[in-house]
Amino acid sequence: QVELKESGGGLVQAEGSLRLSCAASGSIFSINDMAWYRQAPGKQRELVAVISKGGSTNYADSVKGRFTISRDNAKNTVYLQMNNLKPGDTGVYYCNARITEITKGYYTSNPYWGQGTQVTVSS
Repeated sequence: QVELKESGGGLVQAEGSLRLSCAASGSIFSINDMAWYRQAPGKQRELVAVISKGGSTNYADSVKGRFTISRDNAKNTVYLQMNNLKPGDTGVYYCNARITEITKGYYTSNPYWGQGTQVTVSS
């Protein structure tokens, strides 16, 4: 069984910073892409940033230049450094990872989600 556990959310004033972390644990053979999504009240979940196993990154236009995604493969952990936060960044942030497991001798690759962490930016 695989689990993703997020931490680091909270309340911050506009132009402030937060750092989110997400650690994967369980029967992990390897982790491919890792990503952060967010969902604001009344809106659909959207991709914020994604990082490949090799370190290639992509960002939503709304966060380019302000957010940085990184990962530590030895710790099975992905981070999201968020700077110059704006009220529009408020929402629940979810970690996502595509993880390869070995189950009864078979390799399977499945997406997993964390439970979400609240980020609130006040003006």
